[in-house]
Amino acid sequence: MSKLLLDRPDTELLDAALLEALDEDLRLPDGEPPAEPEAANAAGMVLRRVCIEFVRRYHRLEVQVEPGVLDRPVLFVANHGFGGLFDLNVFAVGAAIEQMGVTRPVTALAHQFSWTVGLGALAEGLGCRPASRDSAREAFAAGHHLLVLPGGDLDAFKSYKDRNRIVFGGRSGFARLAMEHDLQIVPIVTAGAGESLLALSSGQRLARALKLDKTLRLKALPISVSVPWGLNIGAVGLLPYVPLPTKLSTRVLAPMVPAEGETSDAFAERVQSAMQKSLTDMTKNRRPFLG
Repeated sequence: MSKLLLDRPDTELLDAALLEALDEDLRLPDGEPPAEPEAANAAGMVLRRVCIEFVRRYHRLEVQVEPGVLDRPVLFVANHGFGGLFDLNVFAVGAAIEQMGVTRPVTALAHQFSWTVGLGALAEGLGCRPASRDSAREAFAAGHHLLVLPGGDLDAFKSYKDRNRIVFGGRSGFARLAMEHDLQIVPIVTAGAGESLLALSSGQRLARALKLDKTLRLKALPISVSVPWGLNIGAVGLLPYVPLPTKLSTRVLAPMVPAEGETSDAFAERVQSAMQKSLTDMTKNRRPFLG
């Protein structure tokens, strides 16, 4: 399977309970995903390397890491900034994991949309795999770390006024996943990407009106202003855009485990609360674009 090696950035599930742990909107039908051209996969790996260096330099990325020992597989849980494959937060997370010196491979579980529109090989080159039964089984069997962004498009396509909010939409599958397989959760919080363009609206009502939640499992269709697309509906966030030079800050929080008797919903809420508290702290004196 395609995997992300941290020194060069890159489901029949193990049991029925784990299948329940994956949120419904992240699943693919049973069966192997179609084979993708190797050239597209290689292009994705090159693009990933370029994008990580881009956020380090152009966005002056700063990374803070709280104490914690990753001596076994963990579940990295991150927030979105703006966009899907080309969300600056995704590359900031990659840079942060590299900076931590982690050598164990990471499998990133991603929304199926990229595979639906034929960009699966590019997504895999960027270090992603569809959140399917086979992807999860292979990752666990290989002893990989996992990376998820539970908010999906709800978190990825927030409006500018909500740029400093973390929106998981009540999803707790990531917590069930961690609890079923005794994985620590390591939250990774990034601030600043929501200032890289002007998102006027998340477009959730528009997505529902167009029934995109049914056809493409997309719950948002953002209305935004960006370079070079100008005023745009939908495409920005799914396609690359020229981001404003906003400063990015990423904080890797200490590993979290469920309390005795804690439910997965409560654990998920506690993780989200810790991430939101960190994001609020990171942005309380922030000047837009300058950091």
